[in-house]
Amino acid sequence: MAHRDGDGWIECDCAAKHWGLFGAAGLILIRDQSILMQHRAPWVHNGDTWGIPGGARDSHETPVEAALREANEEIGIDTKLLTVMDEFVDDHGPWRYHTILAKADPALIAHEMNDESLEVKWISINKVEEQVLHPSFAKTWPQLKSKLLL
Repeated sequence: MAHRDGDGWIECDCAAKHWGLFGAAGLILIRDQSILMQHRAPWVHNGDTWGIPGGARDSHETPVEAALREANEEIGIDTKLLTVMDEFVDDHGPWRYHTILAKADPALIAHEMNDESLEVKWISINKVEEQVLHPSFAKTWPQLKSKLLL
């Protein structure tokens, strides 16, 4: 059990390579019918696309712990200012991506914390499809959107 022991690529049964030896997790923050999105830097995998903060899970982390850690590292949020509401799992068998859905307090502020992000901004749930989306996020967005609009 070591810090950052989840970093690495895994060959999946779906014939793709995924980041995260123990799976990965990301965070959708919801406020006023908008979600906080991250414009990924061009140099990262699937760069220059919009998605959510997230990354590899370490061996000792729950999906929620991993999603909150990654969001704090990438967009500098105070995790005390959110309420976890739900979870969506994109299950590939040997690899899973857990999307944690959380309500953001009005006082929550986010900003780019490192060179992985070009920009973060609140985008209306109904305008997410207008962005150039990270391919994996784009595939799961219809299911995620249906959870958000309940």
